[in-house]
Amino acid sequence: MAKTLTFNGIRKPWLNLKRGRTKAPFAAVTRNYLTVPGKPGAYLTSSQVQPLVINQPIYFFVKDDLDALKLKDELASWLVTDNPVELQFDDEPGRTYYAVVQNTIDDFEKFVKLRQGTIQFLCLDPYGYSNEIQNHFTSDVYTLTNRGTEDADPIFELEVLKPITFAMIQNQENEYMLIGTPADVNTQIVDTKTLLLEETGTTISEWTTATSDMEGGSQGTIGYDGAGITAPSYGTGTGYHGPSVYKEVPLTGDFEVELRGQLYTDVVGQTGRFGFYLFDDEMREIAIMAAVDNSIYVQRKLAEGRIGPFIGDFKNYLISSRNYQKEWDNFPAYMRLQRVGDKYTFYVTRVLGNGKHMEPLTASWTVTEDKFRGKLKYIGIFIDKYGTTASPHTNRIDYIRAYALKEQTTDQTPYIAYPGDLITFDHSVNDILINGESRKDLKDFGANFFKLKKGENQLIVLPSATFSTSVRYRERYK
Repeated sequence: MAKTLTFNGIRKPWLNLKRGRTKAPFAAVTRNYLTVPGKPGAYLTSSQVQPLVINQPIYFFVKDDLDALKLKDELASWLVTDNPVELQFDDEPGRTYYAVVQNTIDDFEKFVKLRQGTIQFLCLDPYGYSNEIQNHFTSDVYTLTNRGTEDADPIFELEVLKPITFAMIQNQENEYMLIGTPADVNTQIVDTKTLLLEETGTTISEWTTATSDMEGGSQGTIGYDGAGITAPSYGTGTGYHGPSVYKEVPLTGDFEVELRGQLYTDVVGQTGRFGFYLFDDEMREIAIMAAVDNSIYVQRKLAEGRIGPFIGDFKNYLISSRNYQKEWDNFPAYMRLQRVGDKYTFYVTRVLGNGKHMEPLTASWTVTEDKFRGKLKYIGIFIDKYGTTASPHTNRIDYIRAYALKEQTTDQTPYIAYPGDLITFDHSVNDILINGESRKDLKDFGANFFKLKKGENQLIVLPSATFSTSVRYRERYK
């Protein structure tokens, strides 16, 4: 069976590899040096690895000139990319390069029904990579072997088993990554978050039907489908309408409310909306956040975050179509509102399949009027659609959680993560995530995104007996 290649995740079975691939045993290295008068030779000042060029002879057969033109166009649309993409050869199993094509599609010789020539791949990243390797730590001191010819970029994932004030990984060369603060023995550890409410749908029947002055009133029915909170029925109406329910929580001044859900419209013309609203002990609306599809003409999603009751389009809105509107059919949304003192902070993002936050937006406002300072007493959720439009494919709230917040003092150390949280130290892109949200603000000043050295690596995780730890990496080869 003839061998071919995979480029940008695509294979062309009719394209065959010829012998004669030229690729240097390893990428060229440019040595920069400094000469000193009166001294023989020079001082080496730096070294720079140059891009790698791979010349791959190929051939394919055509039926006639029309077929040849068709295959040429197919090659052009396949091989011409704006940025480097994955390149794999069948005769180099388990090895991936990142390349762009340098020569043109016109560089092919014609022999009746045979077309042959050479594709030149330019690898700006001069290394080849193995398939991803994943290791689960069997203890807090763990040894792994990097069998590549170069250092590798690890991605550490730490599933939190108990509340922590810090998380740290260190290697045998005393390089380390650290977030948070290890508490001194004479320092009080404080829990700045107290859970007030958590709902995933299993007890949604215990919530109270919304009153007419709450968001959307309430129509239809609310339910639980095993994955989250849904609207089996939206009722009827001319504007947004659907089930809306609320629950009382202990009176709270500083708070945080977070909600995750999914709004997916598989057909243009469907509309939908879900979110949460908050009221104080005087039944004044504190705030609202929502994920929305408001168009019957295009696939479009937006987010809203407002302080106080509705008084007009874009009034008191920190988040709206003006700063968060996307051409999406699917919006797996995460929304969070935090109030500390007089400062409101709204946060919204799209959550990728791996849990990472994409295109987040944070917006804050410090209020000056007493009507926005009421203590939180009621939390409500709603799931809507608009008028007689078609119902969305998915319009679901996965969970809602609310916390009372307590400010730490200068002699206290706060928890930064809790059981069930996932901390990711991504040394491949120099990022730190907690539950998919970038938290580089927690990084210790002296910490660095170190690499897995060639050969044996000894890794230590602290605090001990606190995490279920794993590491993912790809071995790198010259």
